[in-house]
Amino acid sequence: MEIADRREEYETVGLDRKDLAADPVEQFGRWYRDAEQAGIWEPNACVVSAVDAAGWPSSRYVLLKGYGDEGFVFYTNYRSAKAVALEASGRAALTFGWLPLRRQVRIHGPVERTSGAESDAYFARRPRNHQVGAWASPQSEVVEDRDALDRMWTEVEARFGSGAIPRPPHWGGYRVRPEMIEFWQGRPNRFHDRLRYRLAGDAWVVERLAP
Repeated sequence: MEIADRREEYETVGLDRKDLAADPVEQFGRWYRDAEQAGIWEPNACVVSAVDAAGWPSSRYVLLKGYGDEGFVFYTNYRSAKAVALEASGRAALTFGWLPLRRQVRIHGPVERTSGAESDAYFARRPRNHQVGAWASPQSEVVEDRDALDRMWTEVEARFGSGAIPRPPHWGGYRVRPEMIEFWQGRPNRFHDRLRYRLAGDAWVVERLAP
């Protein structure tokens, strides 16, 4: 089948404004729990996008590690390409795609680093091998080959032995404080439902968008 001819009809229950929570973070939680209950693999996976200092858009997948009234949190190497773009723009967009449910959520807003204490607390919860990796990988830098990476790993393991591994100073979290959250529900005939929460002052305005 030609890719241009590939089509799926989205035979799903629609999304109506009266069914939405008053708060978009609460609505996100409802949909996130639906994704978990549906058995979607890595339901917390999302695409984070930013524009770098040269004006190039840059996107990659990350894993959401927390959300609430203060925003949406993920963790990374502060020297990575994504972090450089986030620092340059001060803004980020997140996109969740729960395709088996015919759902998508888009979020955008200013981005900031989490506190050192918050990053420390999360790092301490990570599996030990993940902690080793945070020290061993010069994320986004060119390396000679896989053997070079393996040597870096071995050196870090030897360095810390069986002792506790502290958080690297170049590793931590980012928090996206939402100013817009859009909920997209697939419908038949490409006449999808799109409902957007937009922050106006201290209040959320809900608007329906054309598909």
